Amino acid sequence: MSRGLADTTAPSRTGRGAVLVAAATVAAVDLTAKAISEARLADSTVDFGLLQLRLGYNSGVAFSMADNLPAGVIVAVTAAICVAFAVYAWFRAPRAGRIERVASGAVIGGAVANVIDRARDGVVTDYLHTGWWPTFNLADTFLVVGCITIALAQARPQPTLAGDEPSAAHPSPTDAGDP
Repeated sequence: MSRGLADTTAPSRTGRGAVLVAAATVAAVDLTAKAISEARLADSTVDFGLLQLRLGYNSGVAFSMADNLPAGVIVAVTAAICVAFAVYAWFRAPRAGRIERVASGAVIGGAVANVIDRARDGVVTDYLHTGWWPTFNLADTFLVVGCITIALAQARPQPTLAGDEPSAAHPSPTDAGDP
């Protein structure tokens, strides 16, 4: 294998590895928090002022929408969306910045954690309550923050390289009328 080939494949593996590590970490943290919440909050609430730890279950998707659908349908659809996003993140990772890779991992990890939780008993365990917002969990937080971060990263103008200027062989549309 030539050195040039090694140089082009290493960043791909590194970028993809960062997405996988972030996803696994997020899923593990959320599933652990859900297990602790179910064990410790079954008959109690912990009040931190603006935030309370209160056990709840969501049989629907975001904001309890579609809570009348069978759990298997919700699991299948959310798993399919998760797989589609994971494929996108896999191909995007080599060109993405570090923050976007971690954000992609957060989205994947949050989605996987919620799918695993729902697959067990048909509901997602929620434990973070504000009083003015529906009860949610860390996976939901990782999903939302990850999606916002990716959207901001995509909306940011990309820097141009000096070599990106139009050449004589490929004139820009504005150069076409110049003598």
